[in-house]
Order: sequence, then C-alpha cells, then structure tokens
Amino acid sequence: MRSPKYPARKYLFSLLFLIACSFSAFAQKNQKHVIIGYVTGSNHGFVDTALVDPQKLTHINYAFVSCRGNRAVLSRPAMDTVNFKNLVAMKKRNRDLKVLISIGGWGGCRFFSDAVLTDTARRAFAASAAAIVGKYNLDGVDIDWEYPDDIGAGNIYRIDDIHNYTLMFKELRHSLDSVTRITHHTYLLTAAVGGFKRFLLQTEMGQVQRYLDYINLMTYDYSQDSLHMAIHHTNLYPSKKYQLPHQNSVEQTVIDFEAAGVPASKMVVGIAFYGRGEAVEDAALNGLGSKLTGERARGGGYTYLKDSLINQKGFKYYQDKDAKAPYLFNPDTKQFVTFDDEWSVQNKCKFVVKNDLAGVMFWEYSSDPKEYLIKEIDKDLKH
Repeated sequence: MRSPKYPARKYLFSLLFLIACSFSAFAQKNQKHVIIGYVTGSNHGFVDTALVDPQKLTHINYAFVSCRGNRAVLSRPAMDTVNFKNLVAMKKRNRDLKVLISIGGWGGCRFFSDAVLTDTARRAFAASAAAIVGKYNLDGVDIDWEYPDDIGAGNIYRIDDIHNYTLMFKELRHSLDSVTRITHHTYLLTAAVGGFKRFLLQTEMGQVQRYLDYINLMTYDYSQDSLHMAIHHTNLYPSKKYQLPHQNSVEQTVIDFEAAGVPASKMVVGIAFYGRGEAVEDAALNGLGSKLTGERARGGGYTYLKDSLINQKGFKYYQDKDAKAPYLFNPDTKQFVTFDDEWSVQNKCKFVVKNDLAGVMFWEYSSDPKEYLIKEIDKDLKH
C-alpha cells in the first residue's frame, strides 16, 4: 500500500514558515533603535572611558579624525591610537557596540572640497579612511562635512562639492567593502548632516543615502540662524512664540529630508547635550522671542545647567509646550539659555518611535558627565 504524498511534511513546512514569519515580525518590532554618541578626543585629550557607559550606546563616533590634503589622518597619533584601543575595549561590556571614526567637524572641514575634487583624490581619501578603520579594528567611517558648497568655518568650497559629496560616499563605500573582503567584517558608513533645508540644496541626499547606513541629523544650533531674536536651538516642533520666515525644527527637517529621498529608517535625530546662551534687551517676553543685544551669555553642558542654573542664581525654567523645548531666563541679567533636558529628550524619543526613525544621536558625551540625558534616552528607547 502506498503512503499518502507527504501530507505531514507539507503541514510541517507550513508551520515552520508561519513561525519564521512571526519571529521575523517580532524581531523587527523589537529591534533596538540606534543611540549614537559622539565622543571627543583630539582637542580634548584622552577619552576618559570611565565616564562613558557603552551599555547605553549602540555606536560611538570618535571625533575627530582630520582631512589634510586628500587624506584622512590622525590629528594626534599617539593620543588617538590610545583612544581607539580603549574605546574598542569597551566592547567587552557591550559586544554589539560599534566604534567609528568621524572625519571633519566644525573647523575641520577646510580641505574636504580639495580632497574629493577628482577621481584620483577621492580614491586616495577613501583608501586612507578605510585603512585607519582596518588598522585599528574599528567599525566604520562617519563624515561630518560642515558644509559642502559652503564656507562654514573658513572652508575651501566650490559648486562642484554638491556632486562630489555623492561621489565621495560612493568611493568610501567601495574602499570599506574592499577591506571587508580581507577581514570579513562589515563596515558602516554614516554622515552627520546639517539639520536644515539649505543643506539639501547643497547636496544630492536622495543619491547619497544609497551609500549610507545612517544619516545623523544635526538638529541643533538653530539659534545661530537668528541674529536679532532669541530662539530655540534644538526644538522638536515650530514655536508659536515667535515668527520667522522659515522656522527650523526636528519635525521640519525630517519632512524635508524624506521629501528629498532619504528613508525614515536611516534618519537619526540629533540631541544637544549642551545649551546656548544669549543676552536680550528686555525682560518683557521672558527671553524667548526677545531682541538680542549681540552679546553672548554662558550656556554650557547639561550637567552644569541642571546642577547650577535651572531655577537657581536668578534663572527661571520655562517650557515651550508647542515646540517641546525648554529654556531659562534671568530677568535681572536678561540672560536667555536654550537647551535640551529630560522632558524634551523624552518627546524627541517618542517622535523617533512614532515616525519609525532609526534612532537618536547626540553631541557630545562629556557635556553631561552625570549622564542625566543618556539615562533618559536609554529609558525611552530601551526594549
């Protein structure tokens, strides 16, 4: 007598398929958001790894490696190499931690335009960056070019930067993949980008994103755009307390980048671990929206702000509910301070989850040594 045509096997395959689909959906639903922390070396000395908690991070971007001529080079080799060793050693406490070099930074972008001007220059630059990653057992490259086709902090710049920015990432991806063939390790390529619409007019982000794993939106320093009025520097939504022709915000940046062809799944929202201070002319509006005097006031890292200024020394704490942004104002000295705190960070993390964004990043770890904000991020994005 012939047996049935494998009905049990058929049902087993169906069951396994359903289990696999369910597991995949569960894994995707519970996938961690990235938490990328910029950690400084170079101009700040050796990284004190005792103050960095790798279990609350998915990525560390080491800032900064320099761009000189058409090469990526270590600014201070003796110090940088020790920092690399110590940061990589932190993987013993978090085996999934990734450590990347960040090349450039404000004040470190002068030679990017020359470095990527020709095919030959781009190949040499990309190869030098990949070589650093391979030599020191790192996990990838982050480019912080502030900004293509823009003078920034005194950069060489030209209209060619717009397309060469794209070609640079294409060549970097190729060079990192070449190292992969030797080491069998997959390398990340990311970018820190201006969190404002002008950046999109000076780049081809719809093409650039194809080569990138994550795009770190620098959604802070917005107060730099206003020379006459005290405004938020890292607001989630537009404020209704002042009027500008174009008001920057995290929300608007995400909308603009998505319209430019950048997938939400690659966007990482920037959080400021520091505040910016300004002096205003009068106390009528509690600082926000007031006319600036042109003089700076002290801001500082969040640990300092929380421990020393919030509702202390004449400073009163306020929340702009519409913008989801806090600020301080001292009516006696007429000093205004704009910053991120636990409340605004919580709202940014909710925004990331709601909009299926990749996660958050922040500048910079040492600005909050008591870890008030990283603890909030960890709580809000932990699964």
